[in-house]
Order: sequence, then C-alpha cells, then structure tokens
Amino acid sequence: MGYDKRLMLFSGRANPALADAIGDKLNVDPGPVTLKTFSNGEVYCRFEESIRGADVFIVQPTCGNPETGISANDALMELLVMIDAAVGASAHRVIAVTPWYGYSRQDKKSAPREPISARLVARMLESAGADRVLTMDLHAGQVQGFFQIPVDHMTAMMMLTQYFTDLDLDEDLVVVAPDAGRVKLNKKFADRMGADLAILDKERPQQQVAQIGHVIGDVKGKTAIIVDDIIDTAGTLRAAGEAVKAAGAKKVYAAATHPVFSGKAFENLAAAPFEQIVVTDTIPLRAGAPDNVHVISCSTLLTDSIRSIFTDDSVSEVFQGENQLF
Repeated sequence: MGYDKRLMLFSGRANPALADAIGDKLNVDPGPVTLKTFSNGEVYCRFEESIRGADVFIVQPTCGNPETGISANDALMELLVMIDAAVGASAHRVIAVTPWYGYSRQDKKSAPREPISARLVARMLESAGADRVLTMDLHAGQVQGFFQIPVDHMTAMMMLTQYFTDLDLDEDLVVVAPDAGRVKLNKKFADRMGADLAILDKERPQQQVAQIGHVIGDVKGKTAIIVDDIIDTAGTLRAAGEAVKAAGAKKVYAAATHPVFSGKAFENLAAAPFEQIVVTDTIPLRAGAPDNVHVISCSTLLTDSIRSIFTDDSVSEVFQGENQLF
C-alpha cells in the first residue's frame, strides 16, 4: 500500500532549545503545539496538526525553566497531558524523551512513611500512554525496573571522557568518585581516561546535606576529575573539591550529566576550587552561571538514539553496548 512511517518531534516548555538542536540533526522541525498555563495553574496542550499514525517523540526533561515560566512539577504534568493528547490523536507510538528524569533520587524508602516517587512517576508515564521512555544517566539504574514499558538508558560518559581527552590534561590524572555509590561509574570513566581512581568518604545525614570525611587514594600532585551524575545545590561538590585540593591535588575539575543548579548552586560553584565544571544540556542553564561552568550538548547522542528507535535498530550500538553503567 506504499505506507511509510512518519517521525514527528514535539517539545514541551522545559527545554525547547534541546528539542531544536535534535530537530536540526534529524532534519525535522519540531511540530506546532499550543502549550499554556491557565491562571489557576493548570497546564494545557493541543497538537496543531494531525499526528495520526506517526511515531511521536516528545522532548521534555522534567525540570523547571525560568525562561518559559514552568516549574519541575509543571513540566511533569505537561509531559503527561502531551502524551495523553498524542494517544488520543491516534499516534502510532508515543516516546517520552526525558533525559532528566525528575524524582529519580527518591528511588527507595530512606525512612518510614516516605514515598518511592521515582516509581510513581514511572506509573504515571505508563498510565498516560507512553510506549517507551528515552532517558539519560538515571541516578540509579534500577529505576528502569519500575517500568513495564521499554526504557532506553543513555549515558553521557563517552561525551565527557572525550571532552577531557581533547583538553589534553596532564598525564598524571586521577578520577575521584564523590561517594561509594558512584565507584562503578567512576571506574569506567577512569579506565577510558587511563587514570587512577580515588574515592571520597561521604555521609548524608539528611536530604541535600552531605559531609565529606577524607580522600581514599592518592591525589597529591595530580590533576583530579570529580565525576557525578547530578549537581544540585553544589554544596557537596564544593566540599568535595576543597577536600581533594586540601589533599594535595594540583588542579581539580568536575563533570556531571545533569546541571540541576538549585538554591545557592552558583555561589557554591563560584567559590569552589574548580578549573572547570563540565555539564550537559539535559537541563537548560539558567542565567548567572559562573564562568567556569562549561556546557556540552547531548543533542547528537539523543538524535542517534531517536533515529535508532524510529528505524527499529539497536540503540545499544550507539554506545558499543556500554550504556549499562551501574
């Protein structure tokens, strides 16, 4: 019958710049969609052209965006209503492209009577009608287990290691894991860089509060790279950088996938002893960031993954099978 699949790309208000960058690489313009917030705070969407029978990719990390005036919870709700509208408009498949998966840190009960919010978000996306989810560097890989639909888990590790390789840093490198939970990721990072590995002794007495004990490993006279998945208030990262510097590191860099940058993050980063803080654009960078913050785009990585999903090719080949990090 001469039927050809159609790929359609749409963006929510959380990170339209990332959607535009993906669209440029796919040679597909983001489709027209009306998005607004009513005076009572409810969000609304309407696709302005037919999406019947198309594979609809909705780019919407669940983060706030001061430029478009939405909060993290607005972004999540907007993603849900966009998925529901696409399902109701007879899309063939609906894929949620949410490189920053909100609530991912609440993946277990840390105390009695707490929610497991990462599981709740997974159920909400499934209930709305998403056919699959494309995400990046989940805080804990087991969050994939909360879904009963396919989850394509991307990683920025190759992008970040390539960036530091291109910087041509000193040969005497050490990669520093900010806590024991990040050791596996940092070990892979160190192996790709041909660097040594060190670990920080960190305790977290309560949410968004961390205490750095001492550095396990040799960093004296070396160039150190502290690698994590998220930078939030940057209080922990600042303390980590100061601890590594105090232990004798010559230079200290930081790398992370998701620049949440809430609260006093910019003040902490400006005061921290980092040569550079390298992040990706999974979350848009709000105005006022310190000069040592450098953003590299994950649009090429997401574009390759979207293309593989659309053509039913192997997504893991984008990473040579190395995207299951932890």
